[in-house]
Amino acid sequence: MFERYFELSAHGTTLRREVVAGITTFLTMAYIVVVNPHILANGGLDQGAVFVATCLASALTTLLMGFWAKLPVALAPGLRLNAFLAFTVIPALGYDWQLALGCVFLSGLLFVLVSITPAREWLINALPRSLKLAIAAGIGFFLALVGLNQAGIVVSNGSSSLLTAGSLAAPDVLLAALGFIVIFALAARRVIGAVMIGILLITVLAMAFGVAAPLDGIAGLPPAIAPTFFQLHFDSGNTAEGVVISTVLVFLLVMMLDTSGTLTAVAYQGKLLTEDGKLPNARRALTTDAVGSMLGAVLGTSPVTAYIESSAGIQAGGRTGLTAVVVGVLFLLVLFFAPVVTAVPAYATAPALIFVAVLMVGGLKELA
Repeated sequence: MFERYFELSAHGTTLRREVVAGITTFLTMAYIVVVNPHILANGGLDQGAVFVATCLASALTTLLMGFWAKLPVALAPGLRLNAFLAFTVIPALGYDWQLALGCVFLSGLLFVLVSITPAREWLINALPRSLKLAIAAGIGFFLALVGLNQAGIVVSNGSSSLLTAGSLAAPDVLLAALGFIVIFALAARRVIGAVMIGILLITVLAMAFGVAAPLDGIAGLPPAIAPTFFQLHFDSGNTAEGVVISTVLVFLLVMMLDTSGTLTAVAYQGKLLTEDGKLPNARRALTTDAVGSMLGAVLGTSPVTAYIESSAGIQAGGRTGLTAVVVGVLFLLVLFFAPVVTAVPAYATAPALIFVAVLMVGGLKELA
């Protein structure tokens, strides 16, 4: 069945290789189910519900990518967009996170419309490369600030939005610093799942030294998703309509740039591009990404986007949508390990944010 549908032999792969590739991709991006709830909780969303929404949005969108677009690309809520949503958009909308999710839904709807028309290529090509790199770097700096704040390295002074230095001798700060070193070292040695290993290691150490509460179980039923499910609305109320419109357009622009760049980079690495350099099933892939953002907003999470970590699965031999199907199934299984995910402290996930931020800012060296 898999051979007929995904044409494994024609792509020079096997069922076993696709499964291994799917597991590899999942291990490199599984950190999002831990990090995303922590970040969006800062915007007022229920942490348990966001965990379920993250797993479901990632699983369903990735399954759609595998079965419909037939590409070995996994999707999940973007680590950059969730910080932008929690720390910029929601405060700008008067801390109305339901309206913020409504903006995400509308941007996803516009993305669908753009993806099925020639306007997609025009909009992407109209932006100069330097601006694309600058946008990514700017978001990277913002993400780094969020990570430093969660680590306790920079804190609010209590009287304004300015940040002051935290106590570098605090246990959580030391653990966060150790986590960054571990993640960076493992990533430099190309260890699969480096980010997830760093998060779990710091969590275990925090529990061992009594800095964090001990683990209360490993498996269990998922938390209720009701606090965020279908809670979005489109009534701007006292919020200026200009703020809402600009929020929708910013989300649309960032999603288009992020998704297009990621898909092209992953396809190039896996030699999936056609002879004229185009991505096969590009329209389906972009539409899947857009639909994922709409689905995420309905479930209660930030915009969904293609993950560059998919390249790890391609390096392991993944060449078809079956790789993405395996990733989607694994995201569904994570739902039943909520006790482990919810026990991870914020300072254990902070190094992941800082690490990703460093990678994003690295694009500045390519500016002329």
